[in-house]
Amino acid sequence: MKIDPNSSADLSAQISTAIRDAIMDGTLIVDERLPSESELADHFAVSRPTVREALKRLAAQSLIRTQRGAAGGAFVNRLSYPDAYSQQITTSTLLLSMNEVSFQTACEARYAMERACAPLSAARRSADNLATMRAETHRQAQPGLTDEAFCESDVAFHRALVDGACNPVLSYQLAGAVEAMQPLMNMITFTARSRERIVGFHQDIANAIEIRDAASVATHLSSLEQYTIALAQSVMDAREQNRAG
Repeated sequence: MKIDPNSSADLSAQISTAIRDAIMDGTLIVDERLPSESELADHFAVSRPTVREALKRLAAQSLIRTQRGAAGGAFVNRLSYPDAYSQQITTSTLLLSMNEVSFQTACEARYAMERACAPLSAARRSADNLATMRAETHRQAQPGLTDEAFCESDVAFHRALVDGACNPVLSYQLAGAVEAMQPLMNMITFTARSRERIVGFHQDIANAIEIRDAASVATHLSSLEQYTIALAQSVMDAREQNRAG
């Protein structure tokens, strides 16, 4: 594991990258104890606070865990998909909120991935997945539901659809698409959307999932995508008109 002391990059970031790379390529294996802070400081020729900061970065990424006591120290973590969800969501949220991608690009990607889940979800969904989708459509139809609660329910509905594929890799990849993109899409479109239409789309999707009709699931998702893009465009056009006026 090496760093470049002449680089302008932060030393703690370089150290965390070097250790992360060693974990990723198998040099450091799961449950292996890392060298002590003082040993790492000597190895990288830096101060212990710099090493400590690097270890904090790795812990924040769930790549290592720390244990106290005589047999304690920092150990390579056994990362699970649920552990990684929050990172995926955070990264996707940052990219979208900083306008790194357009609304239409994000929407296109999100629904393309959901449609890719449709055959597996239709074939594998459990009774619990379907029950969650039904419960959320019922919740969304309730009068007086706040915009925040409607958004949460919207996310829960699509998460149940994705998780119905029973594929943790797909669930991980779509965590950012559903749990980051959906709230941001709702923030843009909530003033113009028709809750009744969205509930209708969701009911159609749930009905198709219930009878395991993957083609219909994909068709209804495409219709929801087109409606969402049209809503966003109408909101953006209205904003432009207000600025011009």
